[in-house]
Amino acid sequence: MKIHMKQTCFTLNENRNVTLTAYFADDSCAKDRPAVLVVPGGGYRVLSEVEAEPPALAFRRAGFHAFVLQYTVGELCHWPLPLEDYEEAMELIEQNAGKWHIDTSRIIVAGFSAGGHLAACAATTAKHRPAAAVLAYPVILPKAVDHCIPGGPSPAEHVTDDTCPCFFVAARDDDMVDIRNTLAMQQALADHNVPFESHIYSVGGHAFAVGENSPMGHELTPRLKNWVAESLGWLKEILE
Repeated sequence: MKIHMKQTCFTLNENRNVTLTAYFADDSCAKDRPAVLVVPGGGYRVLSEVEAEPPALAFRRAGFHAFVLQYTVGELCHWPLPLEDYEEAMELIEQNAGKWHIDTSRIIVAGFSAGGHLAACAATTAKHRPAAAVLAYPVILPKAVDHCIPGGPSPAEHVTDDTCPCFFVAARDDDMVDIRNTLAMQQALADHNVPFESHIYSVGGHAFAVGENSPMGHELTPRLKNWVAESLGWLKEILE
């Protein structure tokens, strides 16, 4: 079956430049697909391009409808505006699920760094909870959260038995978001018997996105790019 990709951008808040970019499949199959909402990082100051379209396309190639959320960042950003942007994006996706052929029971969120913080908050406190969360080197601990967005919550403190399953990828030598952030979220999930899987690589630094290159010049193990396929395999087990 030949698949053609359609890209469409929706404006959620013009004043704060909040948008949702969708990557749809234009094919002859009308079956409902899973969907992923990608949340890039950038410290709540900017949005990282390498953590936006590249992961969206990776999930799209695996059969997901993919969406990239450009949420509130910079001078206008304060908590809980980014979470409100997430809620609005999820509401738009759910409202159009029938038209877009999306299985609403298989909508996941994938967040990177500060976007990982937002994704973890979505997994723990949002009204529109994802079915699963992929958290790449997420900001979790209070000190790291306050550095990015003062007053923001620490997701590990809000984990309950109802938190969705999570997949983690990070590097031990991350010098921007200490690996203890990832470990803290995993410990909280373990305390509540929430399923998770973790891939912590020895080298990779920060912001490696899909593992193909490092925008910060970190050494990358060649195995790092395997995390995308591993997450997709895990999601297949979790969602089916």
